[in-house]
Amino acid sequence: MPSLREQTDARIANTRKNNPNFAKKVDELLSSAEVFQSGANALDVGQNAPDFTLPTPLGKSVSLSNLITNGPVVVTFYRGSWCPYCNLQLRAMQQRLPEIRALGAELAAISPEMPDNSLSHEEQETLEFPVLSDHDARVAAEYGVAWEVPELILEHMRNDRNLELSAINGGNGSVLPIPATFVIDRDGVVTWRFVDVDYRHRAEPDDIIHALKQLSKQTA
Repeated sequence: MPSLREQTDARIANTRKNNPNFAKKVDELLSSAEVFQSGANALDVGQNAPDFTLPTPLGKSVSLSNLITNGPVVVTFYRGSWCPYCNLQLRAMQQRLPEIRALGAELAAISPEMPDNSLSHEEQETLEFPVLSDHDARVAAEYGVAWEVPELILEHMRNDRNLELSAINGGNGSVLPIPATFVIDRDGVVTWRFVDVDYRHRAEPDDIIHALKQLSKQTA
């Protein structure tokens, strides 16, 4: 099975082949100092993770404080179910969920999509971890990973993909989370993180599991 990075790299290569002008503009945009700085305020290792209570697609409330009573929690922020890189990531995490839970941890995924739009019925049945709706990316902002999406990308979504984020998210359509993943221990402290302003790159499940194993050794 290809790694998540191999899968996302293949997706990037496909975009560069089929839409080279857009891919080049995105490369230039995401390499700029201003955009890179967007991740500078992300929660760091050793900091306390803000608590949250967010709804699932079925309306059930899930809180971080409740999840960590049972063990560490992997919190991952993603852009939405319309994002192909996000779907690759969620499927990869689902495949490794038994290993994550064998280490006593839970997984929660957060996006700004409204509960009714965040997952299809088929996806609801295949994903076995909470997928939560963060209206206007407020929790993402508390974690320092919310950013104003550049007009270049918003224009591509509207014109090339027929996506209107204000409708999908039921609010601010110009703010999305930077794809980021945090491992949070039972005390609510961040022990590992992955933050990358390039939405095409995601935390590798192998690295997350390694971080959980290291945490398990420290608390044994």
